[in-house]
Amino acid sequence: MNTTVSDTPLPEVMRGVRLPGDSTAALDTLPVPEPGPGQVLLRVGASGICGSDIGFIYHEHKTHRGIEGPAYRGVVAGHEPSGTVVRTGPGCRRFGPGDRVIVYHIAGCGLCDNCRRGFMISCPDPGRAAYGWQRDGGHAEYLLAEEATCVPLPDELSFVDGALIACGFGTAYEGLRRVSVNGDGDLLVVGLGPVGLAAGMIGRGMGATRVIGVEPNERRREWAATLDAFDVLASPDEAADAIGQATSGRGAATVMDCSGSRAGRSLALENAAEWGRVSLVGEGGTLETEVSDTLLHKQLTLHASWVTSLPAMAELSVNLVRWGFSPERVVSDRFDLSDADAAYRLAAGQSRGKVCLVNGADR
Repeated sequence: MNTTVSDTPLPEVMRGVRLPGDSTAALDTLPVPEPGPGQVLLRVGASGICGSDIGFIYHEHKTHRGIEGPAYRGVVAGHEPSGTVVRTGPGCRRFGPGDRVIVYHIAGCGLCDNCRRGFMISCPDPGRAAYGWQRDGGHAEYLLAEEATCVPLPDELSFVDGALIACGFGTAYEGLRRVSVNGDGDLLVVGLGPVGLAAGMIGRGMGATRVIGVEPNERRREWAATLDAFDVLASPDEAADAIGQATSGRGAATVMDCSGSRAGRSLALENAAEWGRVSLVGEGGTLETEVSDTLLHKQLTLHASWVTSLPAMAELSVNLVRWGFSPERVVSDRFDLSDADAAYRLAAGQSRGKVCLVNGADR
């Protein structure tokens, strides 16, 4: 046994949050785990609350992506963690005690084509396990993670930054990469929840000429206006006029729908420019569109994107430092683990931006 430990002794128990499926979050006392081969034990710095946790776990335990029975297995919740390595198990070669890391939220088989590309989210193996869904996640003081699912967290970024990169910002980045956002055209983002806010910030970093945001919730539009990422913000009723004025009637060269709604997707397609590129990242709902004038005659290209890859997540963390951007700017509310129930109520209700659970200092 060649486990590597830090100089700081660890407690025997820790706090951890579970989601019973009745619109509450329950705080438990659990043993601090020991890392096995290829595993690292992290002291969690921050752990985000994701919309998929609300939609599939918090209110009720639903099925997801062909998993037999409920996708959530009663484990510690939270699939958006970052933290500091405090102990490593046998065979770990990249990270050691004191290293700050972000955790990719799926542990796959490591052998299939998707895993080899870094897209463990699409691993078909029955043993595939998501942190916070099928294995213990980041809503705890300590997290047992596979070393292969960790990427370095740059010193310039906080733990809250890292938690947001782990899922929301990674999802936005992948979708924007697919449509090749650049300085040759405008970016339209439909739906300004946490992923949409991330898309606006990242689109700015990638050089979009103008960034236009559409969101029905006035509180979220007001919050988006504080981020210095959007040149134009509009409600759906104002969108056609606002987009037309901003783009001189051409529409947006690149478009991302983060709403996951039929109305939002239709708005995204209708306001794309000729030869435009549209990225769909919002989960759920349906897509309904007129084909000839909206799609064919405008020569649109549609991309469907699900989360991101491990290499792209590492690339994004470096780019954020290069752009001078801090993801935690989209966080409107921070809570301690002991206040997880209140945090989830806010995240499932009328939060302005992202809601995050934080352990101690957020760095």
